[in-house]
Amino acid sequence: MEKTWIIAVAAALGLAACTNNADLNRAAIGGAGLGVAAALTNNDVGTAVAIGAAGGALCDDVVPELCPR
Repeated sequence: MEKTWIIAVAAALGLAACTNNADLNRAAIGGAGLGVAAALTNNDVGTAVAIGAAGGALCDDVVPELCPR
């Protein structure tokens, strides 16, 4: 059951990355990436998704040379 939920969350975040909003794209990619990594290492997936999404959304504000708009 948990693996199915993880795949569904990763798919939803991947689809969200198909928008024209750069912040939403980076948030979706960051959330999906860290969520899958947390699931594979048996860590808290919810916290990892939240941290990844926040990091992705704020990347261009903190380090603009690494995350262009």
